[in-house]
Order: sequence, then structure tokens, then C-alpha cells
Amino acid sequence: MKAVVYNRPGNFEIKEVPMPSPKSHECLIRVLVAGVCGTDLHLHEGEFGPTYPLTPGHEVCGEVVQIGNEVTSVKVGDLVTFDNTGSCGSCDECRRARPAYCRSIEAQGVNAPGGFAEYVVTPSNRCFVVNDLDPEVAVFAEPVACVVHGLDVLDLVPGSRVLLMGAGPTGLVLTQLLRASGAGELVVAAPTQHKLDLALERGADAVVKIDRADPSAAYDKLHELAGAGFDYFIDATGSTDVLEQAPPLVRVGGTIFVYGMASEAATWKVFPYDIFRRELTIKGSFAQQFAFDRSLQALRGARVDTRGFVSHRFTLEEYGDALSAVASSDCIKAVLRPHG
Repeated sequence: MKAVVYNRPGNFEIKEVPMPSPKSHECLIRVLVAGVCGTDLHLHEGEFGPTYPLTPGHEVCGEVVQIGNEVTSVKVGDLVTFDNTGSCGSCDECRRARPAYCRSIEAQGVNAPGGFAEYVVTPSNRCFVVNDLDPEVAVFAEPVACVVHGLDVLDLVPGSRVLLMGAGPTGLVLTQLLRASGAGELVVAAPTQHKLDLALERGADAVVKIDRADPSAAYDKLHELAGAGFDYFIDATGSTDVLEQAPPLVRVGGTIFVYGMASEAATWKVFPYDIFRRELTIKGSFAQQFAFDRSLQALRGARVDTRGFVSHRFTLEEYGDALSAVASSDCIKAVLRPHG
């Protein structure tokens, strides 16, 4: 079968690799759609702990074509998505209900073979049957699960005023779930107008367009909208330049939420006295934990409406173009369709 294979950071090829064979508790899945996201850009650069040789791809929807002899939860022909992570269940972090920090975690697409391939094998107990969903909807299960976990961490107080920076796919999912979770006022700021238009359609009360070359006017507008300050400042961009704007835009007792993924070496200057004097809170959210079922419920119930999100489609051979698309401002969501 064909797969994307990295042998070192920044260096990949599309090559023939052996077809995987499922063990007794595993499923062989024919990949129909695999989402390409910002994490894959970091992995391309060698960040986020990749193990080589690496086949990335952690957002996957496909058809079960073979099952091991102990598998009863799915059957051949089922459309499934799956949680790409597996934890040991017995280390100190697992015992504290933090499986994403498992000391021996397996993360498909990071340190185990992922879905940027024609076929992928995964344990059946990580699979979720999605026969009722379109594959280009079901492929959002993992990123939506990450947002669900993020909102678990955020612990939003209903009626609060929220400023969300970023309107990529994560920002647009956050927009919808923040509204559904009780945000009293939601302002979304981003550089791309068609993404801001989607944010307005999906629940934002107001949007502010940021000129990347000269963002000063946009930040003036945000300070005007802030008044005494927003209760929550949520960064979904991964930009430290954006995070630098956070403290002055939140009110006394406010929360700065670091959701976007910055590079590993990035730094952000924070003044401890400001955190101390105004009792500010800084929170972060990593991946997802115990959230796939709620993610799929949100997709099934259209609490998260992904219509119009998939803007770019590529074959495996066009993987390099997919990475370029994800890094561009006109792309909302890029996906690979390994079988065309």
C-alpha cells in the first residue's frame, strides 16, 4: 500500500509499504478521509515528539475491511473514526485520569503509524462507529474532541464575555461550542474575512478583522469592545504575538486560555506582577481525554456544524501541497483522500 513516510524532520516520501495485518483485537481500516492540521505542520518540523520512520495522520475516518478474531464491537463494512491515542492505564498519570500524559502513550500519527496511508490498523476499542455520518463530517471527531476537552479545562462561567482569537477550523468549532456552553457575548478576531463570516453564521456576536501587516487598528477596536475587559481571552492561533495582547484585554479575575499550539521554542513575556495584582488565571489545554463520545454527539446533533469547513482536498501524492494549504490563510480545512 502507499503511505506518507518521514525518515527525518522535513523529509518525506510517498512510498510502498507492507499492508498491515490486524492482531486479534485490532481492525484494518481503509482510509477514506484524513484531516491535515496544524499539528502536522509541527510534526513536519520535527516537533511534538515524532518517532521515525513516521506515517502521520491522527484525524481519520474509514471503512473496516478486516477484523481480528476477538473483535466484537465493530464489523467489516462499518464506517469508523478512532481515538488515535492509547494509554497504559496503570502509570501515575493514567491513575490520575490523565491518559494523554501516559508515560508510555501510543499516539498514532506521532509515534506509531497514522492515517496518511491507504490503510491503517488500530485497536477496536478505540473505534467509534459512524455509519450515520458523512466521512467528511466524521473526520472532525478528533479535533472536536480536543475542543470538548479544552472546554472541560476552561470551565466557562455562563454569561461570560469571551474574546476568541483565530477562526481556523479549531476557532470555528470553539465558536459553536462556546456559544452552546453559555458564552454571554462572543467576539472573534482573525485576519481572513470568509472565516469571520463563518464565525458570524455559527454563533459569534461580533467579529474583528486583523490586518497582519498592521494589526494596531484591530487591537484598538478590541480594546473598545472590551470595556472593563473580557472574562476570557482564548488564543486559537498559536501565535505569541497574539498572546502578548492578552493581559490588557482581560478584566480583573479574568482567564487567558492557551489553546493554539505554538512552536516548542516559542516564548511569551508575561509580567508576574500583573498576574498577581489582578488575580489573572492562565490555563492550557492539550489534546483530548474522554471526549470522543461527546464530540460525536455534537456532530450528530449539529451543535458543531462543519458544512463548508473542508475547503481543500488532496490525494496522498499531493501531501506536500496539503501542508502548504494548511499554512495558508485561504484554507479552512484540508483533507487527504488516499483512494481518490
